[in-house]
Amino acid sequence: MGVELNKYEIAQSAYIKLVLHALKHKSTAVNGILIGRLINNNNNNLVEISDAIPLSHSQIGLLPTLEIALIHIEEQFVSQGLSVVGYYHANDRFDDSEVGNVAKKIGDHICRYFPRLHCFSWLDNKKLQSLPKGNPILQLHTRDQSKNWKQAGLAAGSVLTVKEPSANVVLLDYILTEKWESIVDFDDHLDDISKDWLNLNLFK
Repeated sequence: MGVELNKYEIAQSAYIKLVLHALKHKSTAVNGILIGRLINNNNNNLVEISDAIPLSHSQIGLLPTLEIALIHIEEQFVSQGLSVVGYYHANDRFDDSEVGNVAKKIGDHICRYFPRLHCFSWLDNKKLQSLPKGNPILQLHTRDQSKNWKQAGLAAGSVLTVKEPSANVVLLDYILTEKWESIVDFDDHLDDISKDWLNLNLFK
């Protein structure tokens, strides 16, 4: 990747959106794209994740659908100075705590289009059942020099934080009000093009 990254910050809205996506489709795996920018501040490099775009819940391994979505996403965000910086994945079973080959292969495929893809976030379903008040319920993975996906951690100097400290409190409120029913992913949009897969009005 050229630049050693050591901090990843996700906006509250992006964090909540990806969790709601997983909650809406509890019996299937889901994934989506993370949008943001790289900020270089001397030795304190930051990947700032500003949005999450829900992609799939029924065709998660279908590459043509993924490629179409990536084209639309790039067209939508490049004019805003944003790009694809990562993706997220949640397994279909709450007792499945392993990051499978499908998730890693999707990350590899996205890297062919976006070589500077910095990370993917895996949603820890076990933590989702009892939301912590501090750290996000996401497990961060980054690519090493051998292009293998490895779980990042404090020892490696890679940290993922939610920009707004009260994000889990807000998330709990959305869960209690079943806000996940309103989330739309790219699969939904393909079934009905009137559905807004960017979820522009989700938090209004």
